[in-house]
Amino acid sequence: MTLERDAAAQVAKVLSEALPYIRRFVGKTLVIKYGGNAMESEELKQGFARDIVLMKAVGINPVVVHGGGPQIGDLLKRLSIESHFIDGMRVTDTATMDVVEMVLGGQVNKSIVNLINQHGGSAIGLTGKDAGLIRAKKLKVTRQTPEMTQPEIIDIGHVGEVTGVNTELLNMLVKGNFIPVIAPIGVGQDGESYNINADLVAGKVAEALKAEKLMLLTNIAGLMNKQGEVLTGLTTEQVDGLIADGTIYGGMLPKIKCALEAVQGGVTAAHIVDGRVPNAVLLEIFTDTGVGTLITNRKRP
Repeated sequence: MTLERDAAAQVAKVLSEALPYIRRFVGKTLVIKYGGNAMESEELKQGFARDIVLMKAVGINPVVVHGGGPQIGDLLKRLSIESHFIDGMRVTDTATMDVVEMVLGGQVNKSIVNLINQHGGSAIGLTGKDAGLIRAKKLKVTRQTPEMTQPEIIDIGHVGEVTGVNTELLNMLVKGNFIPVIAPIGVGQDGESYNINADLVAGKVAEALKAEKLMLLTNIAGLMNKQGEVLTGLTTEQVDGLIADGTIYGGMLPKIKCALEAVQGGVTAAHIVDGRVPNAVLLEIFTDTGVGTLITNRKRP
């Protein structure tokens, strides 16, 4: 009996702590980039779906953008299509783009939609090609070494960058009580399909919607200093300093730059969240401690 009472008291404590946050975010839009480890563990997948449904149930408007790199890689391997990467981006020829569309727009997107709906949500799956949701153009990649007089332009195929977002469609779905789940495939002016980094799509969607928060789920505890300690609250000025002094480097740079651009573009706050932690989304939004790094555009006092 005592154990039951203690458990009930703990639930009451959690709800009490969450209430101010729920009040603050009611009616607000949160864009969540979902992928990596959180997408591969069955327990984490179920927890993510429940978190999204709970957010919608308390009056918050989640918009999900998902990745799917490992799933794309698996199918390409089974089809004996070799993968090549330049600066962390998959070189996407026509055959690879067909696989990307099949995996992201079909398999991965519909499995996330189905999972959210199984937990009581009303999710609807989209790619950037639906109603011109994600307008894009070909991404130009350049590389220069000291011996070059001019930078080399590298063709990485059907890899794109976002030029526009159909916010009218997303706002209509959100107001209709749906949860949009977006695959990061863009469409060019000529109807060409483009494979776009999911972090970048999430950032541009958050900017276009003037979202309250952008949450990037990743497989690390958060942004760390040189001593390996998680940095929990940063301004854009401080992040710029960490990039300049080499604290932020390598594969983390694109993610951080995406978060920075979103905040500078009107998003209230960006979060780098440890997607390996059960209920990571709820912990970051509704608790005092959180499970990642928060970046805001406020000035230092």
